[in-house]
Amino acid sequence: MLMQKDRVKKSVSLESFVFLALFFGVVIAFSAKMGFVNFINTFMNTGYELLMDTVLYLTAVAVIIGALSALLVEFGVVSLLNKLLSPVMKPLYGLPGASVMAVMLTYLSDNPAILTLADDENFIKYFKKSQVPALTNLGTSFGMGLIISVFMAGLKGPSGESYISAVLIGNIGTVIGSIVSVRIMLGFTKKWAPDDLSKNIQTSNLDYRRVREGGIGSRFINALMDGGKSGVHMGVAIIPGVIIICSFVMLLNFGMPEGGYTGAAYEGIAFLPWLGKKLNFILGPLLGFKSDAAIAVPITALGSAGAAISLVPKMLSQGLFTGGNIAVFTAMCMCWSGYLSTHVAMMDSLGCPELSGKAILSHTVGGLVAGISAHLIYSLVM
Repeated sequence: MLMQKDRVKKSVSLESFVFLALFFGVVIAFSAKMGFVNFINTFMNTGYELLMDTVLYLTAVAVIIGALSALLVEFGVVSLLNKLLSPVMKPLYGLPGASVMAVMLTYLSDNPAILTLADDENFIKYFKKSQVPALTNLGTSFGMGLIISVFMAGLKGPSGESYISAVLIGNIGTVIGSIVSVRIMLGFTKKWAPDDLSKNIQTSNLDYRRVREGGIGSRFINALMDGGKSGVHMGVAIIPGVIIICSFVMLLNFGMPEGGYTGAAYEGIAFLPWLGKKLNFILGPLLGFKSDAAIAVPITALGSAGAAISLVPKMLSQGLFTGGNIAVFTAMCMCWSGYLSTHVAMMDSLGCPELSGKAILSHTVGGLVAGISAHLIYSLVM
């Protein structure tokens, strides 16, 4: 039996040849720079390192955050936040008050923490169908927020100056960027779900919530276990996206190590930093960068926020950065926080992989707005 007409193509068509041309073109481009064997080995080794270091870490985070979020849902904290914060979240983000949980949990951990929330029907019932995909943009905007903020606040300038004020301004920039990212994404999702109901179809009455069977102690333990299991499921679900997409991003982001290519993990052709330098004549004035080296930080944050902030101390000690740059780095590293390597997996887990491109586009704009806002605010205040 044939599939629907719009999902059927000829067994061999033009796109078969176009795909082969693009595929071999990419392989040849990487191989010409790195060598074919080094390219393949680096891709495999990077995927392995990401599985062992990143995916397992994110799975552990997802289990802990899943357990915590299940407790907050079970004992009515999410319902309370929805009632208290809807007057704030609705006009700012166009989302219900319960969405502040996405901000809190991702700020304390990392982007995929949003998936454990979205897997809980007592949380997702507050959202319309068109609002669910935007949770990816909202959560990613604050991913690793606490880690990035503490790291940046602990830095000292060449003369011993503190950057706490710059970090606070960077957090404000992140909020502005997150609003822009979510609002743009909602514009796309309204077209994706034009017949969206006023409330999620799972919602019968928001004045009541389902609870587990048993007493308080039993409910506490069961919520912990169920939330943890949800975290394991989400940790497994993000493996393909993180390994495949992030490995490719790393190859584009990192360069040749000293001594030449060896096929080790995290080597690459440094295309993204090169592109960033070419765009620095535009981005530099908008973001307040005086040094070409500064653009490497937000560009690296596209693939890994942790890798991005690790670039700052050495260049800061060389006098290449200012307090305004630290504000911009805080805003953009937090708002972007490796979204190129997690957005596809997260959107797939939320059941809307076809919106991945729109989520990435929305968040690219949001991250730039976050950085520009931090630069302008720092210039005005400081």
